[in-house]
Amino acid sequence: MKKIIACLFVFLIFSCSTNDDSTQDVYYEILPIESAVLPEEFHLGDVYEITLTYIKPSTCHAFNNIYFEQELNERTLAVVAYVTSGNGNCQPTEIEAEASFDFKAENAGPYIFKFWQGGDNYLVVVVPVVD
Repeated sequence: MKKIIACLFVFLIFSCSTNDDSTQDVYYEILPIESAVLPEEFHLGDVYEITLTYIKPSTCHAFNNIYFEQELNERTLAVVAYVTSGNGNCQPTEIEAEASFDFKAENAGPYIFKFWQGGDNYLVVVVPVVD
């Protein structure tokens, strides 16, 4: 039994690579939103799925989360991607991708969604809340 444990221990030590050739840097990048799918109106207290469409600029970009800033009934959104680099295998793409999130209408009055489209450009959508 001791020989098996010793062999496994030696195997584990030698199977771990200290080779730095596969080192990849990871950083985050905010991507613009191409379009968004929202309902025409919200009912107070109900939950709705909102779908965002964005473009992945390379094969090294992957969805991380949604940037979400709120002030009263105004919401500003963008897609946050993580980007792996350092492996030299990134290829430019124009792949359309989707991300979605659930939104609960908790306040009366219209909600103003500002979807960042790059620079100072926003797609602004106003959704009224009904009882």
